[in-house]
Amino acid sequence: MKVLILGAGIIGTSTAWHLLERGHEVVVVDRQPAPARETSFANAAQISVSYCEPWANAQAPAKVLKWMFRKDAPLLFRPQWPVGDGWRQWMWGLRFLAECNDAAFERNVQQLVALGAYSHEALKAVVAATGIDYHRVERGIAHYYTDEKSFDDAAAGAAVMNRYGVDRRVVSRDELLAIEPAFRSFAHRIVGGTYTPSDESGDARVFTEELARRCEARGAQFLFGRDIEQLQAEGCAVTGARVRDRATGGARTMQADAVVVACGSYTAGLLRGVGVHLPIYPGKGYSATFRILQPERAPWVSTIDDEVKCAMSRLGDHLRVAGTIELGGFDLSLDTPVARARCEMLARRIEQVLPGVCDTRLEREGGQPGFWTGLRPATPTNIPYIGRTKVRGLWVNAGHGTLGWTHGAGSGLALAELISGQRPAMDFRFYGYPAG
Repeated sequence: MKVLILGAGIIGTSTAWHLLERGHEVVVVDRQPAPARETSFANAAQISVSYCEPWANAQAPAKVLKWMFRKDAPLLFRPQWPVGDGWRQWMWGLRFLAECNDAAFERNVQQLVALGAYSHEALKAVVAATGIDYHRVERGIAHYYTDEKSFDDAAAGAAVMNRYGVDRRVVSRDELLAIEPAFRSFAHRIVGGTYTPSDESGDARVFTEELARRCEARGAQFLFGRDIEQLQAEGCAVTGARVRDRATGGARTMQADAVVVACGSYTAGLLRGVGVHLPIYPGKGYSATFRILQPERAPWVSTIDDEVKCAMSRLGDHLRVAGTIELGGFDLSLDTPVARARCEMLARRIEQVLPGVCDTRLEREGGQPGFWTGLRPATPTNIPYIGRTKVRGLWVNAGHGTLGWTHGAGSGLALAELISGQRPAMDFRFYGYPAG
């Protein structure tokens, strides 16, 4: 079968790899000049199976209201006028509110953990088969707290995860500092934490680039610099997609037996053109990549800072720090007051927690991304859409939110299995399939 994959991030490239493994002909199209140049480019670098709670919980509505007037809030809702496409934000928000209860939270956690565990095993298998080096660190993920109430609540969160087979441990401040001594200079602020030894970290961009090279070596065709204008369908079946070459301006329709839409936040717009409507909305996330000045004082364990809701991961001689989500449309600018405040918060926090360890100046250097922003394709539940649409031959693999790197390998494997007529071995609600 000839499969056309739209999108060359971690999701699309993983799908391509696993389709090739099953003997399919694969063509991947992306508007960027190389793989992983959008959402997968500079994320938090965590494979966080054990820290996959959905944004929607019983406490979320009050927090979102409280944070609406903070430029550097962990989750910032920026209301759009309900005209044009602005109303989609409000519809997404209403669905999000419907998930803000304990029953929905538990249901969604179960799905996310199931996909995460499956995906982690898929990632390990790909790494074993390919030998890809992507600054992988297998030392778990820690999460520290700076106020007693949040730390007390962490025990309840750990209990939920433990019910679904996740080994998330509540640890004292001394235990956390034994796990990661780099935070000793910040110890006076830490009241305790949690730790999951099975999680890991690594560079999603590097992994995706290397996997794309191996896909090409096995016969996949990657076409970069092509804008995907619309899907083509006849009757109830997809026939391909119309793409335009950015260099020449020429457009053509690429035909295929099956089409996979893995375009992150832009997936919903493409699908609407053929009558498929999914609540995927862009969440603007931020990151900074700082050169490490004092390697002996820099952390090796990937860590979450609960107070500002950011994650930090060591990538060779650089530290990646990422966090905050802004729901305000498809804006990717870094020069607005809100964007500058959020970037400056990341730099300021690293100086507070790890004083003098990194070069936190704003300049981009050494080929690293510096300050960066990307759009996380968020669903109200945080559960991605993986499966077949009502249009014959049209498949979707999108909506992974902040867990694209965590769920990428498994999402690609699962969709390749579904396209090949198999059912993935996990308890997950695949889009377009009955439960069970």
